[in-house]
Amino acid sequence: MVNLSITQNPKVSVIIPNYNHSPFLSKRIDSVLCQTYQDFEVIILDDCSTDSSKEIIESYKNHPKITKIVYNDVNSGTTFKQWDKGISLASGEYIWFAESDDWCENSLLECLVTGIESHKDCSISYCQSYCVEGDNKLRWTSHHEYLSEVMDGSEYIEKYLVLKVGIFNASMALWRKSLYEKIDKDYMSYKFSGDWRFWVELANRGKVHISGKVLNYFRNHNLDVSGKMYSSGLNNFEEFSVLHSLLNKNYIEVRQYHKGIKQILRKYFNNKQNFTPKVRAEFEREFKNIQFSNLSISSFILFCRNFYFMKSQLKRALYELNLRKRIA
Repeated sequence: MVNLSITQNPKVSVIIPNYNHSPFLSKRIDSVLCQTYQDFEVIILDDCSTDSSKEIIESYKNHPKITKIVYNDVNSGTTFKQWDKGISLASGEYIWFAESDDWCENSLLECLVTGIESHKDCSISYCQSYCVEGDNKLRWTSHHEYLSEVMDGSEYIEKYLVLKVGIFNASMALWRKSLYEKIDKDYMSYKFSGDWRFWVELANRGKVHISGKVLNYFRNHNLDVSGKMYSSGLNNFEEFSVLHSLLNKNYIEVRQYHKGIKQILRKYFNNKQNFTPKVRAEFEREFKNIQFSNLSISSFILFCRNFYFMKSQLKRALYELNLRKRIA
């Protein structure tokens, strides 16, 4: 039996940012309130929804665990600004972003709190997730080779936050609030890749606990903003930007940067035929910002092989690279 009394100084602040997710909202809130670990508060933020979200949220307003409900008068334009608002209202030691269209097992919070408290320098604790289409169809499941593992942040970034993003859904993760004032806030300028940037900043400031338990349900649906970004190709621009920032801040090495760039280009060409001419033109212009330092000419040619759409850029880059080597 769980204790539903109000917690004066909660260990965890659960932030539920919502925008037009009324079909999923009750299941989300209920899955939070039913956690076996009950030392938490709930903060609900609605970003000017136009559906029936407000009616659903209001039905929970007298629940003792829900300490704050905030309705925006104007849509913020990005969920990451909502994250920042929620953090400013939070009183817990740890933060959990419980996305409004996801849900979870009732043991998720207990597992993540145990994980983050297993090491005093742990900044993030996260579990694995199902990707669900609708309410019942499993598309895929993330996994980790150990039931529980704590990893240095720099190692975690290299293994799980460059070529792939281990924390691909915010609902999977719990993190230490005291670190927020120390991280770069430019993640809020993104519409798609801000979470990637956010997790890198946090991982760089401590250790990361990874649970192999699959406790989160990440919902894939036609109201999903991320899915629309992928189909439009707009995510490629933000991914370029994140890689540039990681290299410039020395969070990753040049070799990791080039691997990440290759992956973005590969994804682009696999889906290029689905993008509008405007998106393709903007992507080709963005290629100019790629940093080719420390690449030999032969490596550069290999890197760019089959990327025939940018011949003029390749010729110029080769010329500049060769010129730099001669000067050196």
